[in-house]
Amino acid sequence: MTTLAPPAPTDHILCRDLVRVFSTRGVEVQALQGLNLQVTAGEMVAIVGASGSGKSTLLNVLSGLDTPTAGSATVAGHDLLRMGSRERIAFQRRSVGFVWQQTAKNLLPYLTARENIAAAMVIARGTRARDRHRQVDALLDLLGISALGDRRPSELSGGQQQRTAIAVAIANEPKVLLADEPTGDLDEATTEEVLSALELVNRERGVTVLIVTHDPTVSGHVRRTIQIRDGRTSTELWRSTVQDAGGTEQVIAQEFAVLDRVGRLQLPKSFTETLRLSEMVRLELEQDHVGVWPGIPDPGPGAGPADTPASTPANAPAEGRRAARERTDDSTTPREGGER
Repeated sequence: MTTLAPPAPTDHILCRDLVRVFSTRGVEVQALQGLNLQVTAGEMVAIVGASGSGKSTLLNVLSGLDTPTAGSATVAGHDLLRMGSRERIAFQRRSVGFVWQQTAKNLLPYLTARENIAAAMVIARGTRARDRHRQVDALLDLLGISALGDRRPSELSGGQQQRTAIAVAIANEPKVLLADEPTGDLDEATTEEVLSALELVNRERGVTVLIVTHDPTVSGHVRRTIQIRDGRTSTELWRSTVQDAGGTEQVIAQEFAVLDRVGRLQLPKSFTETLRLSEMVRLELEQDHVGVWPGIPDPGPGAGPADTPASTPANAPAEGRRAARERTDDSTTPREGGER
């Protein structure tokens, strides 16, 4: 059994080997298959992936709406596998905020924008009326909807509804804000407005923001974009801004594969398709990297292990070709005690 280190104070979200299994009519489906995720305080991160990859299941677990089957998950200092019902309610009221794709889940239709925000404050913290009015005004102003405070959801556009939903979600002063496809029903221009609002909340209030989406435009608003595939985090795209010699800012993007504790990684789909990698690939350990080549050995009739280096591509690094020969020589040279 692996003993996991406790989350650091700067970790607002930490998942280790997270598993969620659903059973329907005797058939088990693994929605999460040993997922690992770490989001530090104050980050704004996007989780992307195809339908059925495990994004929604992950968000339900992190929000306390669902319980993992195995592994560990900690959000804002709460152990999601061990907390009881009372702690779960307190966690959902005070530690996390949530924005759904469907506005009907975010806002009460018979209350105004101002009243929706105030209701969230009362439920979460029982804020006094005088303080509540001041805090509601501050949130309306922050989200750029001060003039819309007395309108009901039906009187707001889709983007205005989502900005009001963000205000409601942070009314309880949470450490973590979770957003499930917050721009899924919006056009491109409105999407930019809502994403800018989430950036503003992240920057001005210091709230850790995790966005689950299939919208590729979200990636341009976050530093980290994490890809989920088959219930695991597979790759991460990190963006940073640098200045060249002329003072012009450039955005640099680097893609990383996630290596789990047993050495498994998932190569980006674009890589495997471009190089036509499938079923089996050939590996070479170089001095400072691992080489990966398509294809499997095809030694031909009568060829033995000693012929394997012939499959080494001519354009492979010299060190790689040498390593392939050396390993083949080792495998065919008798060792002491008769070992081969």
